[in-house]
Amino acid sequence: MSDQIKHECGIALIRLLQPLSYYQEKYGDLFYGLNKMYLLMEKQHNRGQDGAGLATIKFDTKPGNAYFDRQRSVDKQAIPDIFGNIFSTINQISEQKKNLIQTADDAKNHFPFLGELLLGHLRYGTHGGNDMSNCHPRVRSNNWKTRTLIVAGNFNMTNVDELFDRLVSLGQFPREMSDTITVLEKIGHFLDVENQRLFKKYKNSGLSNEEITPLIAKELDVAGVIRNAADDFDGGYVMAGLMGHGDAFVMRDPNGIRPAYFYKDDEVVVVASERPAIQTAFNVHREKIQELKPGNAIIIKKDGSVGEVECVKPLERKACSFERIYFSRGSDFEIYQERKMLGKLLVPKVLDAINYDLENTVFSYIPNTAEVAFLGLTEEIQKNHIQHNLQLFHEGKLASVEELETQLSIMPRIEKMAIKDVKMRTFITEDKSRNDLVHHVYDVTYGIVRNHEDTVVVLDDSIVRGTTLKESILTMLDRLLPKKIIVVSSAPQIRYPDCYGIDMSKMGSFVAFQAAVRLWKIRDTNFLNNLYSRCKEELLKPAAEMQNLVKEVYAPFTDVEISNEIANIVKPNHIFSNVQVIYQTIENLHQACPKNLGDWYFTGNYPTPGGNRVALKAFVNFMEGKNVRAY
Repeated sequence: MSDQIKHECGIALIRLLQPLSYYQEKYGDLFYGLNKMYLLMEKQHNRGQDGAGLATIKFDTKPGNAYFDRQRSVDKQAIPDIFGNIFSTINQISEQKKNLIQTADDAKNHFPFLGELLLGHLRYGTHGGNDMSNCHPRVRSNNWKTRTLIVAGNFNMTNVDELFDRLVSLGQFPREMSDTITVLEKIGHFLDVENQRLFKKYKNSGLSNEEITPLIAKELDVAGVIRNAADDFDGGYVMAGLMGHGDAFVMRDPNGIRPAYFYKDDEVVVVASERPAIQTAFNVHREKIQELKPGNAIIIKKDGSVGEVECVKPLERKACSFERIYFSRGSDFEIYQERKMLGKLLVPKVLDAINYDLENTVFSYIPNTAEVAFLGLTEEIQKNHIQHNLQLFHEGKLASVEELETQLSIMPRIEKMAIKDVKMRTFITEDKSRNDLVHHVYDVTYGIVRNHEDTVVVLDDSIVRGTTLKESILTMLDRLLPKKIIVVSSAPQIRYPDCYGIDMSKMGSFVAFQAAVRLWKIRDTNFLNNLYSRCKEELLKPAAEMQNLVKEVYAPFTDVEISNEIANIVKPNHIFSNVQVIYQTIENLHQACPKNLGDWYFTGNYPTPGGNRVALKAFVNFMEGKNVRAY
């Protein structure tokens, strides 16, 4: 994705099912859990570059001793920063108390973060400041362990206002209006209710408070707590929670928008946002790793029992397709094949655009994450080229076997055309000088394109805003003096805001929307104002009744018309090459990623009522000139 957008956070949960001494004896590693968590988080580093956090729970500590630890960082190398600080502290303590630390239990009592339950988080913020207070895990502490709650997640809620009001109606006084705090306090409220229910039950039996505490820990209905808390959540989410006494859960939204996978054996339970992270960190085959079902939660009790239970009624599966196109690592077996298929399915459009002229076409890709789709594209082009010429030969359109052999000898010209200079930083803030520097963020490989003869085809994951194309990539490619530049997107046109995690909430930022607006100004200058009035009226309805009227912006125009207008928008005035933009179709996207049919940013078909409201609000904001997020 040459346009930088912020996206999905990542979670990692580890529950050690054996005593710490077990791992010390079997693996020679007292810090087995911490080391595995470090690896699990680093293998999901792609999911968080704004910050990270880690929390651990120690089981069966004595009163007066810390039973949980938490550390967060917004350092550029947040994960090494966290674990470096932890082990630096542990090493200092170890030197001071060598004679006191003889067993694993001694170490647990003296060393921070040495516990049986670990929760890691990687933050890729979609809004808000990049400071420590925005990093997960978030803590709701209490002197009763069973009331202490630690939460981290990959989520955005579309109905924060309603959730906030619900908390107020329950008698709470939330200290801020954010989806993270709202979720934490909502779960925390029902955790308190469950604690109080059990306390009254045993108090009526004549037991003392001290006797009641372990009974609450044993019988706490975690599933009931999160069922009650999530009954009015509207959004995409995977939420992980730890209770101070040792229970844990990870819950997934009913449409399966956000991803979650888990693995269990006799030693560990592991949950993560991406399957390859678990495969690598624990050296297990992908078939042993399960996907957490939509609407379900995996619940891990302090006694080590583990179960997957339904907490919210599952709805139509709408797993995010952007996970497959770009966000998740391509090392996942299924994602790798899907990205290759996305490239393959673009071939008919590409070959038509170059008039099947492989001899005078150079193929490349930007950025590096587009490489797998590019492999699929070029493999299919070669296959299609062979089939096409064999057909021409059988139809008599190639005069001889020699001519056929000549055509078959032509191979796709594949080159590494652009290299991003990661060292380039635009220190100058004055606009013109800064833009001049932006043009040079990418460097170009000279001498691989024949001046004014060759067409350049460049594959991108997706084209969101078109800013990087206009300000950098097309200028760079034009220096090679090609006859034509064709930019190909492995994703369809992004037309609508996302409200479930991705930083795509401002309608005016989408180059596809800009293209449609320009076309409307030619066709009907009153349309946008009329639609604006209707959208404001629609926003007065209950969320469940709202319709996505913004679809009308695109309705009269073909995909090709929009793409052609996008090409006009992104082409800088100073370049000489002709520019064409080709997008993936919705049908091909679904064919390539059949299990991940969430496509609301392309189609406007939102899986929750809050999505339609966000689309309407984003359009209203655009018309009113408000450069703010729509939820």
